[in-house]
Amino acid sequence: MTPTTPRPAGAPVGRRLVLGLVGLGAAGVLAGGPIQRGLAAVLGPIGNHDPTGLVGLIPVGNTFRFYSVTRGAPREDATSYSLAVSGMVDAPVTLGLADLQGMAQTTIVRDFQCVTGWRVPEVRWSGVRLSEVLDAAGVGAGATAVRFTSFDGTYTESLPLEVARRDDVLVALQMLDGDVTHDHGGPVRLFAASQYGYKSLKWLSGIELTRAEVPGYWETRGYDLDGTVGTTNGRSDEPTS
Repeated sequence: MTPTTPRPAGAPVGRRLVLGLVGLGAAGVLAGGPIQRGLAAVLGPIGNHDPTGLVGLIPVGNTFRFYSVTRGAPREDATSYSLAVSGMVDAPVTLGLADLQGMAQTTIVRDFQCVTGWRVPEVRWSGVRLSEVLDAAGVGAGATAVRFTSFDGTYTESLPLEVARRDDVLVALQMLDGDVTHDHGGPVRLFAASQYGYKSLKWLSGIELTRAEVPGYWETRGYDLDGTVGTTNGRSDEPTS
C-alpha cells in the first residue's frame, strides 16, 4: 500500500459558528435578500467559490450548501488522486481514479439531508458500492467499523461495518449527472443515503477498517456517533427517501 501523504489543513471550523450561521441564514430567509447578501459579503465568496465554506449554510431553497470543515482542500485529479484502503484488512490496497472507474458502477437516487435542517431531494449518485471496495481489500476478522479520512487534512468520519456494507453507501464518482466537482468533495466522496450529510465525507482519501467505531470531526464537537436520518441528533425528520 502506498501511504497517504499528509496534506496541510486550514483552520478547523467549530460547531457553534456553524449553528450560529444557520440561525443567521434562517433570518435571511425571513427578512429577504439583503441579509443574505450581507452575510455573503462578510464571509467573502469570490465568484462561485466560497473560500471559507460557510456562505453555503445560508438557506437558499432545495440546493446544496458548499461547506468545508477547514478553509478548503487541495485539488486532486485523475493523475494525482489515490484512495488508500487499510487497517484490519487482508491486503491493503491503493486505488486510483481509473481503478474506481473500472469497477462495477451503481446508480441510486436519494435525498441528501443535512442535520441542520436543509434537504436536497432526489439527487442522482453514481459510483462504486463501498462494500465492493472493502471486499477488494478483504475485511479482517474482528473489524466492526470503517473510518474515513479526507485529503483536506482534517475531516474524518466513521460508520459501523453493517451500515457501511449497505447497498446505498457509495464511493461516489458522480452526482447530479456529472463528475463530483471539487466543491462537492470530488473527485471522489462518500455518500451514505441513510445518514445525515456529515457522515458523507467529502474529498475521500482513506478508508480504514477498525475494531470499534472512531468518533469523527463532528462527533468530537457534539454530533451523534449514529447519524441515521430521523432518529439521532435530537431531530424528528422523515428518513431519507
